[in-house]
Order: sequence, then C-alpha cells, then structure tokens
Amino acid sequence: MKEYFLPRIRIISAGLLLVVLILLGQLYLLQVVRGEAYREKGERQYLNPSKSLYDRGAIYFESKDGNLISAATLKTGYTISMNPNLIEDALEVHDKIEKILDIDDESFFFRSGKKDDTYEEIAKKVEEEEALAILALQIKGVSIEKEKWRFYPGNSVGAQLLGFTGFKDNDFGGRYGLEREYENVLEREERGININFFAEIFSNLSQGFEKNKLREKGDIITTIEPVVETFFQNKLNQVQEERDSLLTAGVIIDPKTGEIIGLVVSPSFDPNKFGKEEDISIFRNSLVEDVYEFGSIMKPITMASALDSGAVKTETTYDDKGFLELDGYKISNFDGKGRGMVDMQEVLNQSLNTGAAFVANEMGNDVFFDYLKNFGLMEKTGIDLPNEASPLIKNLSSSRKIEYATASFGQGVAFSPIMMARALSALGNGGILPTPHLVKKIDYEIGPGKTININKNQEKRTIKKETADEITRMLVRVVDEALLGGTVALPNHSIAAKTGTAQIANPNERGYYKDRFLHSFFGYFPAYEPKFLVFLYTVYPKGARYASETLTKPFMDIAKFLINYYEIPPDR
Repeated sequence: MKEYFLPRIRIISAGLLLVVLILLGQLYLLQVVRGEAYREKGERQYLNPSKSLYDRGAIYFESKDGNLISAATLKTGYTISMNPNLIEDALEVHDKIEKILDIDDESFFFRSGKKDDTYEEIAKKVEEEEALAILALQIKGVSIEKEKWRFYPGNSVGAQLLGFTGFKDNDFGGRYGLEREYENVLEREERGININFFAEIFSNLSQGFEKNKLREKGDIITTIEPVVETFFQNKLNQVQEERDSLLTAGVIIDPKTGEIIGLVVSPSFDPNKFGKEEDISIFRNSLVEDVYEFGSIMKPITMASALDSGAVKTETTYDDKGFLELDGYKISNFDGKGRGMVDMQEVLNQSLNTGAAFVANEMGNDVFFDYLKNFGLMEKTGIDLPNEASPLIKNLSSSRKIEYATASFGQGVAFSPIMMARALSALGNGGILPTPHLVKKIDYEIGPGKTININKNQEKRTIKKETADEITRMLVRVVDEALLGGTVALPNHSIAAKTGTAQIANPNERGYYKDRFLHSFFGYFPAYEPKFLVFLYTVYPKGARYASETLTKPFMDIAKFLINYYEIPPDR
C-alpha cells in the first residue's frame, strides 16, 4: 500500500510546488517587472508616487481602568496640488474645486500663474470625502496625495507636557515636552506609499533589520490619567482667569511611586495650531523649567528636619515677638505681630516666619543644609522632561544665619515646582523621596520583552518614618484647625496641607516687589496612607493677598474630585 500511494503523494507535492512557484512568479511579475507601470497608472488617478508618508510613534494617556487614550497620534488626510503648466483655465479649475472645498482664492490664482513650476499646493489636510469628490472630477493638472501629520486629540489638554513636532532649522522632530524627551523612541523614517514585497525582504536581509535601531522605536504610555488631566486643566484655567495671574500651574503625583497623574500649566496652547502662538514662552513647562521662591510651604520641610535631628520637639516653645534680627537684618511675621510663647504646632498653624527661623537656628546651618540636600533640594529631580532647571541656592554657601533663616520660610532660595513637589512627597511617603516621572511603559516595535515597564522609583530616605508621621499629624491639624478657620476640613478624609505666600523678587533692583506675590498650596490625602499629593501655585494673582484666599477652594475641589473618582474609602 505504501508503495502504491508514494508516487501519488510525490505527484501531488510536485503539483502544489508548481502552483506556489506560479503564484510567486505572478507576484514577482506584478510587483517587480510590471509593478512600476501599474503603480504609475494607479497613481495618475490617485496618488503621487514620490510622496512619502510621515510616521511617528504614539503617546498615550492611561485611564484608571487601564484603557489607553491617544494623546499624540497620526491623522490621515490629503493634499490637493496642481501643475500650473497643465492648467488651461485657472478660473474653471478654481470654480470646480470651490464647489467642494473652500480654498484661498488669492493664493490659488497666484500659484496657478507660476507656469515655471510643476508643483503648487492648493490645500492640505483635506478630509477623505472632499478629496474623493475632487478626484472624481478628473481635473487635468490637479493631483491628490495622501498625507499624515501629528495630531493631538485633546487639543490644549496637557500641551506643555506633550510638546509638539516641528522644524528647528532643517531638522524636523519633537519640540518641547515628551515629544522631545523621547525623540529616539518616537521618531520613524518616512515610509513610502508603495511597498515592494521582494525589495523589502532582500533589503531587510542585507541590513539585518537594523535590530538595535528598531528595538529603540515604539509607543510610550504615560502615567497621566485623561479624566483627571482634563478636570485639572479646567480647574486651573478657572483660577488663571479669575485671578488674572501671570501663570497658574500644578501637579498631581503619587507620593509613593512618583507617578504623575496630572500636570497642568495655564495658560495653555493647542499643539495642533502651535504656529499661531505669538509668544513662544507659552510652550515652556514652568513646572520643570522655572524656579521660584515658594514661601511658607517650605516650613513643613524645615520643621520635619528639626524634629528628625532632635533640635526641637512638637511641644518645644519659643517667645514670638513678631520679629527678630540676624546679621543686621530684620525678619518679621506676615503681619508683624507677636504671639508670645507658642509651640511648634502654632508655627505651622499660624505660619510664623519667626518660628521657622527659630527652628533653623536650633538646628544650625550645617545640619539644616544636610537635610535640604536629603530632601533633594540641591539637585535636579531627573524627571523625564527636557530643560529641567537647577535650584538657586548660592545664598546657602554663606555662613551667615540670615541666609538660613530666610530659607527656612522659603525666601532667598528658589526651586522648580517639581522639585518642591518631590520633596514634599517624602513627608507623606514615610520619609522616602520618590522620583517623579511621566512614562510608565514603552511598547517597542520589535524585540523580546516588547513592552518595557519603567520603574524610576529609588529608595532614598530623607527623614525617619516616625518623623514623617509626626509632621503629617501636624499638617492635618493645620487643615482641621487653621486653614480658613477649619471650615474646609473633610469629615471623613484626613488631609495634610499647607499654604505659601512669597514675595516676588524684583529683577530690576535688589529686593522684592511690595505688591506682587506668588501663592502656593500643597496637600496629600488620605494623610496617613496618601494616594495623591496635589501641588498648586499661581504667580502674581490679583485681588487677594494670601494663598489661602486663592488656592484653598481649588485644592479642595480637586481633592474631593479625586476622592470620589477613585472611590477612596474614608480614613476617619
């Protein structure tokens, strides 16, 4: 039986092989031998064969449920162009196209008159329906080309963190934000519209796929939650508009992991229309690229350092006269009034500058300096965004007590907002300093372990856990007892928070403006097992003197939203 079927099997196998060879031969004939002719014929009806399609990796936000939401992607459309040499009646061509697509009349007739040119664009980014309608007219001299471009579905939402793509001289690529920071991952070589199957195979074999380069290319998945980011953007836009500030910004961070859930700068811009912006400073991410003197939000760091070093205890008292003199300079409380004998809790509750200076003096310059260094305030955070600013701390190179006294309540030293947010996160993270970051995963195009999780958190202890717990208890009391008279405290959720009001330095002369202030606010919750730290600031707001007036309500609105959205259970 075996000998009987063997010849038949061989015949069938030979037949199948022949069919495969015939099909491959036809495919080769179509794509290689006659491919160019067929393509030219098709492209005369549809696409320009020399056109290459733009390509770039995507950027995603990730919802709390793990769904990916496109933040930066590619959009497909069409370019309508003409060869002026082939345009016999420009008015007739114009009227035909105008019935389908609104075009610039003056530009069209100017371009159609350039008979020395063979290519002039009529319109770009045309929708498919309109492009196909113009194609159906079969207008001599008019061509339709497929194109792709970078598209940001959220428009102005998250603009400063995303950045955009554009030219710098002759170099096209990511400009600002994640687009620039992850250029090596996102960039792609342009892909031709027509792909030759055989040419691709043999080209890839000869080049070995350029494996190392391919493995660097992919899409990035951020830590940003899109619903949170949108709410956050709207809330800070409201503050910016109501207070007519120079700028308002903020960050929402997980103090344990360093993952940034929301990051907003207002005013913002639409990266789809960035060319319409007159002032390029709007593209800057001030949370990372600028430094500020933040004022009293420094006091919890000062107090935590003193408690941790043993220089003071919660029950330590001092005689507050409303002012003190150091090295020939006078330091006063915000209202110039003395409170008499007060303890450390009251220093935070009433935000006493003299109390912070007393604490710094009890520590001594060297000890205070070391704690500021431990809190990461002497170095950049390493956040995955470009142009991170360095702190301005040259005052601390002095041995004078006045420099450390002013630093204790956030004047005379300047830090980036993200640097302050990281340092303050350590208070809620049991004394561990997190590493802020925006990208959690990279989904590579090729290679083993296609999706790489990014873990940027590093264990760096700043203060003892017991100290972190103690400063947290003190900050909860600030909210429960002192913040707007304790009227905003939540009955079921503990919040640790502090405001800051700082004078703005006058760049034109030594000293500070008397009528310009920077307001800041930070808080984390639930206080003893925090899910989020919210950090806000607004520069030169109008109509209010203190941060408690401008930022308390926005902060509480954001906190309530996060508690409800993430269904955070009560902790008290």
